Amino acid sequence: MSPHVYLKTLTLRGFKSFASATTLRLEPGITCVVGPNGSGKSNVVDALAWVMGEQGAKSLRGGKMEDVIFAGTTGRAPLGRAEVALTIDNSDGALPIDYSEVTISRIMFRNGGSEYAINGDPCRLLDIQELLSDSGIGREMHVILGQGRLDAVLQAGPEDRRSFIEEAAGVLKHRKRKEKALRKLDAMQANLTRLTDLTGELRRQLKPLGRQAEVARRAVAIQADLRDARLRLLADDLVTMRLAFEQEAADEEAMKVRRKQLEREYAEAQAAETELEQRGAALVPHLAETQETWYKLSSLKERYRGSAQLAAERVRNASRTQPEERRGRDPEEMAAEAQRIREEEAELVEEIAEAQETLAGAVMQRTDAETALQQEERRLAASVRAAADQRESLAKLDGRVGAMRSKAAAAQAEIGRLRAAAEEARGRAAAVQREYEQLKSEVEGLDADGGGLDEEVEQASQALAEAEEKLTELRASEREAQKEHAGYSARKEALELGLNRKDGAGALLAATDRLSGLLGSVAAILTVESGAEAAVAAALGTAADAVAVTSVDSAVNAIRLLKSEDAGQATVIVGGDVAYGAADDGDWPELPGGARYVLDLIQVQEELRPAFTRLLNRMAVVEDLSEAAALIGRLPSVRAVTRDGDVLGCAWARGGSSSAPTLLEVQAAVDEAAEKLYEAGARAERLRTELEFATTGRQAAKARVDALMAQRREADSQKAGVAQQLGRLGGQARGALGEVERLVAASEKAEEARERDLAQLEELEGQLLEAQEAAEAAAELGDALSTDQRDAFAQAATAARTAEMEARLAVRTGEERARALAGRADQLD
Repeated sequence: MSPHVYLKTLTLRGFKSFASATTLRLEPGITCVVGPNGSGKSNVVDALAWVMGEQGAKSLRGGKMEDVIFAGTTGRAPLGRAEVALTIDNSDGALPIDYSEVTISRIMFRNGGSEYAINGDPCRLLDIQELLSDSGIGREMHVILGQGRLDAVLQAGPEDRRSFIEEAAGVLKHRKRKEKALRKLDAMQANLTRLTDLTGELRRQLKPLGRQAEVARRAVAIQADLRDARLRLLADDLVTMRLAFEQEAADEEAMKVRRKQLEREYAEAQAAETELEQRGAALVPHLAETQETWYKLSSLKERYRGSAQLAAERVRNASRTQPEERRGRDPEEMAAEAQRIREEEAELVEEIAEAQETLAGAVMQRTDAETALQQEERRLAASVRAAADQRESLAKLDGRVGAMRSKAAAAQAEIGRLRAAAEEARGRAAAVQREYEQLKSEVEGLDADGGGLDEEVEQASQALAEAEEKLTELRASEREAQKEHAGYSARKEALELGLNRKDGAGALLAATDRLSGLLGSVAAILTVESGAEAAVAAALGTAADAVAVTSVDSAVNAIRLLKSEDAGQATVIVGGDVAYGAADDGDWPELPGGARYVLDLIQVQEELRPAFTRLLNRMAVVEDLSEAAALIGRLPSVRAVTRDGDVLGCAWARGGSSSAPTLLEVQAAVDEAAEKLYEAGARAERLRTELEFATTGRQAAKARVDALMAQRREADSQKAGVAQQLGRLGGQARGALGEVERLVAASEKAEEARERDLAQLEELEGQLLEAQEAAEAAAELGDALSTDQRDAFAQAATAARTAEMEARLAVRTGEERARALAGRADQLD
């Protein structure tokens, strides 16, 4: 028997009509709460049930659980929560907790949330139910009878009374635990079956997957080797290209140095050439003076040579005259000498005349040769100056052409750069424009998606509300189904207890180990069509509580056993191949409509069918006594039994009000209860599955609402980001288009400048070509700058001067000789 539990205090805050904190102290003994209707007496009982875990709003006389919160009055505003605290005296240790007092509290908020606590420590509803289950109190307790429940208790059927008894005895807690354990075992068995199936399927799939994994591992290894080989090749190529690049860079640097050196040498050579040309131009007058000096020196040399010859001649003449003067000469010889001298003088005069003519010719030749030489030298100097001027002009033209070509090439490169930059800017502008249009379409899509997202959020919220409503309904239905299942289970167990009667049949059924050939009770063996239980039981009579055996010997042994143990009496039906005589032979008459033979309403083992055929010989089932009387009047050999259990024969009758149920009826009730229990269990399991699916659906709906809300926030954020990006892209597009216009204008200007440069280059190239052609023509026409002709004129002038010098010497020599001979002839005479 459960220990006694005493309540000490009950504190209510905001519960139903108790707006302010109200504490009820319950002293030892009987406490009565009296008052007029509507004063809140029932609310105290509801508070006790509610604080101990009551979850049904109807049990608390409300439409929904939030109705327990103070709803407000004309003079006081409604509250947001309800709280009830119950203190239980546990000095005798009735509750399995180490406290002398246990305070259970429950708080409910208007949003539907509840909080439970034991001695101020938060806990679960299950903890409170487990704590109170051993004490005989709880949310389904028999010790609290609310309004309208007293009559229900008094008029309760056996099943309902059994539930009260089981709760008072503490059996209900273990039953629920058993049911919970069985559900867990069933679920575990289902999971185990599913796991076995999955394991088999996985084992079947593991082999090809293992082969695939091995191939994948080999492929990964091969790919790694291939990737490593490629990387090595690329690294080698990179090293080779770097070395080649470094070599090319070094060669390029060397070429640049060599080019700079050659350019420097070229510049030095040009400077030296210009200096030499300038020095040559400056030395031309000195060359003429030097040649003139050379010519003069040559003339003086000839004159000195003539003077030396003349002096030598005079020396010879003087050496010949002195001896002749020292010795006397012959007059004839002197006359002959005088004649000879006169003849020689006359010859000398002629020679002098000829020499003077020759001298005049030589002077004229020399003057002509010197004039030609001077003219040639002036022409040569002019040609040198012209050639130098031409080379200088040609070099200037070549430099201008090169500079203009470089300028044109630079202009072309600048035009190409500007065009490339313009194309790049156009590409950037087009890319920015495409990105802008894409983002614009995305914004439009976001707007459209935003509208659809809002609709989806609304639909998801509605689906969430429907899922929560369905979940609430399923929870209520699941609780009702559990209650119904518990009721049918209690009814089945109670009926099964009724089958175990303490009579002879029960003693025989209990002695199966000592009695051979026992088939069982007729009620357990026989299967009766639904609705015909009372009629079949009335038709069988005492045989409905009988025990079936296989032979007559077994029946005799059974009776002896009952006698030996003084266990009472029992009816025994013998099965097997027993001949029942002629009463079982012959055809049964055909029954009118609505009547059926009892034998057709039962199902029994084949070895017992002859016995039941004998027991139910020509016994028919009809609806009522009137049909039974009519049937007996038509067919006197037939016995009639009504659905209510009244039996009528041609010479006897049995019936009246209902009596104690037979074992057959009890067994039928047990079978019906078992069927109802199975149906209730299936319904509870189906509702539990639907509840799980509904919970999952509610969670999915809640997750979808949260996801859609997050998507909407993200979409709003994306819209803001895209709008900002659109502004940035618009600025970039305008900047790129402006840059394109600027680059196009600059390119057009550069193109115009290039056209001008090309025209000027063409003109300069024409001038350069003309100058080169003129230089080539001058080189082809002759040696304008050659000194051969000047040398020839110089040699001719030199020869003319020599001839003139020789002619002068000849004239002077003749004149000297003539002066030397002059008077010698007279002296000799």
